[in-house]
Amino acid sequence: MPEYDPVDPPVALTIAGSDSGGGAGIQADLSAMRAHGVFGASVVTATTAQHTRGVEDVHPIPADHVASQYAAVADDFDVGAVKTGMLATAEIVARVTEAVADADAPLVVDPVMVAATGDRLLSPAAEDAYEDLIAAATLVTPNADEAAVLTGEPVETPADAEAAGRALVALGADAALVKGGHLDGESVDEGVVVDTLVRADGAGGGETALTVDRFETPRIDTDATHGSGCALSSAIAARLARGESVPEAVGVAVEEMTEAVRRGYDVGKGPGAVNPTALGEE
Repeated sequence: MPEYDPVDPPVALTIAGSDSGGGAGIQADLSAMRAHGVFGASVVTATTAQHTRGVEDVHPIPADHVASQYAAVADDFDVGAVKTGMLATAEIVARVTEAVADADAPLVVDPVMVAATGDRLLSPAAEDAYEDLIAAATLVTPNADEAAVLTGEPVETPADAEAAGRALVALGADAALVKGGHLDGESVDEGVVVDTLVRADGAGGGETALTVDRFETPRIDTDATHGSGCALSSAIAARLARGESVPEAVGVAVEEMTEAVRRGYDVGKGPGAVNPTALGEE
């Protein structure tokens, strides 16, 4: 990892919802960023009433205030990378897209659309609003269910994941990481998670000159995976803020997630959460 000054660390910004249960959202994002020696700033898009058993209520923050939070951070900090998570409404997606359009920093878009239960978290209008944000992304990091929503095609196998990644790059993203935790168990070894990175060799996306990398990591026998997507995308953003390339940042962050899941927290009465503090340990 590139050298940095721990007294004057790189800054990464997370734009996401708050998880009152502490396992995902802003809380997981900032923990993952801190584990990588990066100072984390935040823009809160929604508050939630949730715990380890599910989400009881969601309260979106007014879009004007979301924009004001972003403006305040951008005015004062030298932001090295931006990561988006739960954006809650079509209006917030649009305002965030507008806000980050001129950001001189890598943008990681974690399109939080589908819960672990398979429930859709956004309205169709909010899902559709993601197209422009994806076009602005340095990297988009959907799980298989979210990739299916974004592309309109089922994503059940590694081949499907590659096709979805190609489609997302064709939409304008520089790269797409389709996470393999939800892929059909019959299509991959049951003890392995296969994540697929598709990236354009030149900035701006497109159909040509694509590179495909697959990362195989051990599948940990646990249901304590709450917050895994948030932690992974935040770890990648942190490493980008520290100067790594997309393939470097993704490769290390994916490998680290195995330990973050292995050392997950057994808290609450439902499935536990990943341990972001296990990230960044070298």
